[in-house]
Amino acid sequence: MSKQKLKWPKHPRIIEINTWPWLHSLSEIHGHKIDLSNIPVQLIDQELKFFDAVWLMGVWERSPRGRDIALQHEGLQKEYHKALDYYNTDDVIGSPYSIYYYHVNSYLGGPEALASFRRELNERDLLLILDYVPNHVAVDHLWTLEKSDVFIKGTLDDLMSKPFEFFSVGKDVYAHGRDPNFPPWTDTVQINAFSSEARQKAINTTLTIARQCDGIRCDMAMLMTNNVFSKTWGEKAGIQPKNEFWEDIIPKVKEEYPEFKFLAEVYWNLEWELQQQGFDYCYDKKLYERLANESAQTVREHLQADWNYQRKLLRYIENHDEQRAVAVFGEEASMAAALITLTLPGARLVFEGQTHGLEKKLPVQLGRYPTEPDNIKIMEFYDKLLKFIPGKEFENANWSLCNVNPVDDNSFNNIIAYQWWTDKERLLIVVNYSIRHSKAHIILKELDFGTSNWSFIDLFNQKEYSYNSQDLKENGLYTELEAWKGHIFQIKKL
Repeated sequence: MSKQKLKWPKHPRIIEINTWPWLHSLSEIHGHKIDLSNIPVQLIDQELKFFDAVWLMGVWERSPRGRDIALQHEGLQKEYHKALDYYNTDDVIGSPYSIYYYHVNSYLGGPEALASFRRELNERDLLLILDYVPNHVAVDHLWTLEKSDVFIKGTLDDLMSKPFEFFSVGKDVYAHGRDPNFPPWTDTVQINAFSSEARQKAINTTLTIARQCDGIRCDMAMLMTNNVFSKTWGEKAGIQPKNEFWEDIIPKVKEEYPEFKFLAEVYWNLEWELQQQGFDYCYDKKLYERLANESAQTVREHLQADWNYQRKLLRYIENHDEQRAVAVFGEEASMAAALITLTLPGARLVFEGQTHGLEKKLPVQLGRYPTEPDNIKIMEFYDKLLKFIPGKEFENANWSLCNVNPVDDNSFNNIIAYQWWTDKERLLIVVNYSIRHSKAHIILKELDFGTSNWSFIDLFNQKEYSYNSQDLKENGLYTELEAWKGHIFQIKKL
């Protein structure tokens, strides 16, 4: 396969699949073992046709020791019971982020099966994304048996005084991987981001992954930045290198695979910094939090950011780390939030099960999904929405946030509106992101109305509205929406 067989779109539509339970469900449905080598092609054609890329989460070999820890962890056991009314030890497969070896898990079919699945995707112009965990590996990873400075090391005093933060392998004491704001991940060992040997291993690992896919989602990518790592580990990290970790890794991969994309899981307002260090897309956690907890006004403020920042954000309302969108937002608000996140510039992410309105979050340590009924209303909504979200036809389009003016009250503050346009196509997205009936005048300042009448076709219901150019110039587009409702208008000159 050519290294540049497929080109990434600028605003990719991505679906994340929790690979192990997904294959388990397919096996139960079809009555025989399904792995990555024999995915039904009709499923790819029907379920994935509205996306540009598939993120297979959790394909690598999981740690045997990590699975033991996951079985015994009291906090995790509570989460298992929330997800599955009855679970047994076979359901616990260990964390996909406690990686034993960057080799496709044999249960999923191994490397050949992944290669087969990738070929099926690429033949349909679908790209493949896999995970990379830069911050840590499993406690029983083979690197722990080497004499090297790959990991953060501790002392016997550290082991005795902080037994949940450090562990021993023979005579060596190592730190567990961690986010400085939370307890350590006790199934992992912390990689030293300042170690030249660790950086070389990272280059080798990412190149190995890049041979098998079209992009990497980098877990907790901001933990490896010089500033964060230094604050987290202090003197144990050693001398801070001149280069940032990602500045050493990303260019090496892109030298060999120029079209390859790096996606960062990143928080703490470090999105712009990681974009500057080479990431193509960074999680937009701030948008998620504003949609979940704040008002339409703060969402609009967020969308006023510079275009070069906006176009490299990854928007979502659900992924394997977050609670299910319906549980967080409620049914109606979740659809309004989805309408916004899936029609913005940048990468747009949908999590498997989101389009069915599933409500139970599955811990990543489990290999079987709970039984849940589909939410027909949400399924029908996504069936329409996925057909109309801006795709490759808007590859080189312009985008802008629209001004929203009052009608006769302050409900205009609840309206979010923006538009995409090319020489041939124009879309206007309008959403009432609130619990109250709202109305506003939408100002389409980039559109030369001339003297013609204009047609606004609501793609959701195929209703067509005609407007006089003079009225549009003077007042803007009048819109009135019930709580959490929205439009995707196709605009044409009559």
